Amino acid sequence: MNRYWKLVHLEVGRFRTMMAGLMALTLICQVGAVIWGTADALSKRDPGSTDAWKWLFLPNGKLSLALVIFHTRVLFILPIFLCIAALALYVFLIWYRDWIGGHTFIYRLLTLPTVRRHVYTAKATAIVLFVLVLLAFQLLLLVVENLIFNGMVPADLRESSSWPDLIDASLVLAVLLPRHLDQFLWSYGLGITAVLAVFTAILLERSYRRLGILYAILYLAACCAAVVWPLAALGLGHPDAYLYPEEIAAIELAMEGLVLVASVWLGFRLIAKKVTV
Repeated sequence: MNRYWKLVHLEVGRFRTMMAGLMALTLICQVGAVIWGTADALSKRDPGSTDAWKWLFLPNGKLSLALVIFHTRVLFILPIFLCIAALALYVFLIWYRDWIGGHTFIYRLLTLPTVRRHVYTAKATAIVLFVLVLLAFQLLLLVVENLIFNGMVPADLRESSSWPDLIDASLVLAVLLPRHLDQFLWSYGLGITAVLAVFTAILLERSYRRLGILYAILYLAACCAAVVWPLAALGLGHPDAYLYPEEIAAIELAMEGLVLVASVWLGFRLIAKKVTV
């Protein structure tokens, strides 16, 4: 187990510079958007103004951070999309870059005095940690932005925004930060399952090379079909569906669990028996 955590530390260390850059970009864009939006709105708070900013003020004449975030949503969510894209790309790079440079690093990884499945689980753990760190950082930024907003707007012009209001101000935040625990577990459980399926597809390609590309495509297609089938074939959300929504959801959860278990089992087998340097 100690060697497993050393591998996790290694994977986190290899991405820490990129993570710091993504976090810095998010901070600059979002804090800058709040400062600019709040200052511009306050400068045009004349009740007789016909400027587009006028609608930021509530009927009681006060300004809220949620409305500022909504109005500056393009600049606000741009770094979030960049973070998502970077992590999606890194799901592939976390494996493929180990083969760059004459097989040097993958040779070191696969010959470490530990079971090979620790390499697989360490990379998966690192991806999950990156996601959780970025989510926690986003929540911290909302706190900071609220403090900045409160410092810029006089109390008589300020309307406080609740956490749900701030999250719902951006559709992207509402998707990334579900209000209910079951929604959070469902969404990120599906995300982890997708990452593990991609990991296994990569190992299929690395194990069988050219033929492995076909195997990887077929495997991912089968995983997608298994997850989508209960939603499409059983009619979730349709009033004339044969099964109750709870039953369809249970079937969907079972299929996701099946894909997750199959991906982990096959990934462990491939990295232990098939992947070579």
